Amino acid sequence: MANSIKLFSIIFSFFFLQQLVISNGQNVIKGGYWFRDSGLALNNIDSTLFTHLFCAFADLNPQSNQLIIKPEDQESFRQFTSTVQRKNPSVKTLLSIAGGGADTTAYGVMARTPNSRKSFIDSSIRLARQLGFHGLDLDWEYPASATDMTNFGILLNEWRTAINTEARNSGKAALLLTAAVSSSPRVNGLTYPVQSVARNFDWINLMAYDFYGPNWSPSQTNSHAQLFDPVNHVSGSDGITAWIQAGVPTRKLVLGIPFYGYAWQLVNANINGLRAPASGKSSVSPNNDGSMTYSQIRNYIVQSRATTVYDATIVGDYCYSGNTWISYDDTQTVRNKVTYVKGRGLLGYFAWHIAADQNSVLARTASQTWGVSSQAAMK
Repeated sequence: MANSIKLFSIIFSFFFLQQLVISNGQNVIKGGYWFRDSGLALNNIDSTLFTHLFCAFADLNPQSNQLIIKPEDQESFRQFTSTVQRKNPSVKTLLSIAGGGADTTAYGVMARTPNSRKSFIDSSIRLARQLGFHGLDLDWEYPASATDMTNFGILLNEWRTAINTEARNSGKAALLLTAAVSSSPRVNGLTYPVQSVARNFDWINLMAYDFYGPNWSPSQTNSHAQLFDPVNHVSGSDGITAWIQAGVPTRKLVLGIPFYGYAWQLVNANINGLRAPASGKSSVSPNNDGSMTYSQIRNYIVQSRATTVYDATIVGDYCYSGNTWISYDDTQTVRNKVTYVKGRGLLGYFAWHIAADQNSVLARTASQTWGVSSQAAMK
């Protein structure tokens, strides 16, 4: 009898450990950002391709220091979680705050005092619960001074404490707390409060794109989201290494993959490689910054019969036709980026932004790649 119990115990322990390994193996972030004016209707999001979806953007009322949602966004934010969970009941949703167009000064002012921070924190938790989100995501681009960075760290400490207290008092699962941050722990000559970042966020989304663009590096073409950069070491992999060396655990890093690109105007149509002479943005881009969605780029390639190039050295794509040159990520780049992320032990990847994808081609490629072996994906 004793032997039977011992055998049962061994078998049960083995089974339990197996299940634990399987469970941990599913702990991955396949993220994507959505906003109301993106061109993709909320009910058309294919949430089966994601584990986490970010609804952008809530903002800060500078007078009250409370989190608010613009009136025109309120209905879609209210419906966001229930709508995306119809296709994928297990998908988690996060309310994303601020964004590239937000007033960074207002966030710096809010973070200065305990009372203003508390107003922001309490309102963010309340709003997330009211709207049915599973978490909060801060996209402060970027703290503008050393004081801002210090206060950023204090804000995170207090935010995490408040989230844990609210969960304990309500009996609910704690809200997730994440952030979109620079691809490197240093941005604009300032360093993030790395210890606070590592301790308080569930993970951070590395914005590993916009390294180059026709408005801020107009004189030559370059890959705006390259995974490797043997020349200047400005790349996704360099950023990952820097965050790890600074002290953020590998399993708290999520790599950003852009579903858009940038179009330059070539000086000479016959000189059309990486770092070719250029003169700012191409007129084929409909936007002032020279950006184009992946859908627009694919349509341009077909219509103009552009030459496409996948560069395995940097892991990035570009195309050219006449005097137009476009940097972007196509399916092979996405496959190899996801393979790299998985092989290096990162938590996952996210996309900015899902509406820019053409028929979910890139999102589907990324999701399927995560499920195959690294060797198979690199072929």
